[in-house]
Amino acid sequence: MVMVIFELKKIFLKPINKIAFIILVATLCVVSYLAIDYVDYVDANGDRITGIAAAQALREEKNKWAGYITEDVLIKVLEENSIIINSEEYLSDDLKEQEKAYSKTQGYSDIREMINRAFCEFQEYNYYRANSVTEEEISSFYDRRVLNLTEWLYSDSQENYYSEEEKQFLVAQYEELETPFYYEYADGWEALLEYSTTLVMLVVLITVFLVGGIFSDEMQLKADSIFFSTVLGRDKAISAKIKAGFAVVTVIYWTTILLFTGIVLAVLGTGGANCAIQNGFANWKSFYNITYLRAYLLTVLGGYLGNLFILFLSMFASAKTHSKALAVTIPFILLFIPSFLSGLSVLSDVLGILPDQLLQIPMAIKTFNLYQFGENVVGAVPIILIVYTVLFLLLLPILYHVYRRTEVK
Repeated sequence: MVMVIFELKKIFLKPINKIAFIILVATLCVVSYLAIDYVDYVDANGDRITGIAAAQALREEKNKWAGYITEDVLIKVLEENSIIINSEEYLSDDLKEQEKAYSKTQGYSDIREMINRAFCEFQEYNYYRANSVTEEEISSFYDRRVLNLTEWLYSDSQENYYSEEEKQFLVAQYEELETPFYYEYADGWEALLEYSTTLVMLVVLITVFLVGGIFSDEMQLKADSIFFSTVLGRDKAISAKIKAGFAVVTVIYWTTILLFTGIVLAVLGTGGANCAIQNGFANWKSFYNITYLRAYLLTVLGGYLGNLFILFLSMFASAKTHSKALAVTIPFILLFIPSFLSGLSVLSDVLGILPDQLLQIPMAIKTFNLYQFGENVVGAVPIILIVYTVLFLLLLPILYHVYRRTEVK
């Protein structure tokens, strides 16, 4: 334990690492502010507000529609919407008057967006589609979601893209989603999912400056001959470095994430945790039948695993090459190179299971990255969680033995 504390002191007493820590705190503050600002509200006067007041007002309006979205509720939305779109305010050429009309739609706006999604083709979107949906058509609301997917999967454009087993898997996932949806205000969770990816990626890029030199410091300081010639230099001292790295990554990650989560939910509210993610505009097409709470748990757990794997891979590079510079560049390579290659469809299967996906679970939940093993089909999310857990556990003993065999020159 004394050796672990010594390694931790070496990390946190470096001036550059103190700067990195300050940057991390600033990053937390900025991303938290952006997440809170994500929720806005237009009051009866047509003025747009954000922050705590906006969250409270929007929660009150949306929770007037809380409950199961049955056919009766959908008809009520169409009736309310029809009144508003035919009002003088809505039809006015004055932007302020239009904002006043919009303010009256905010309570049912999420349900209206679901109607838009359901009655457009799978790859299309029309904000005004709900204005023309009839009460007779609305009875097919839930069926339309499955029908749109089926028509798209069996269209000419997708003829050779998905196998028959993958098509059946996607349709089955859509059909298994429990209906009618339960709805309530869930903007706090949507804000968390929207900005958690940004925060998790920045935590990796900042933390690497703290842990990147753990296994190269002795070489840089020309103290490697002393380190490896001591009694415990090639066993417990190396183990202490690994434990110190694990402690730094774990404490920084969870402290940052828990503070971010607490700040955002304290301001925007915790309601809607058990609503299906398909209630939200961004996840209407998702085939993962999970709630907002489960989606966020997957996000933070995936982010933690991604942090561990990427940062310990950086430490491995540092131990192997004795270079902190190379260790620091690895996260940038793993996070940004896939972004440049994302436009190449031939690489989509590979890109879907790279380690950067662990830091972008909300994005992975939206995409149709499928992998077939015989007749079995599975989405990318469970695969990356299992694969990188195994790889991380394998990386630990490899890191230990690589550094243990370092030759002193």
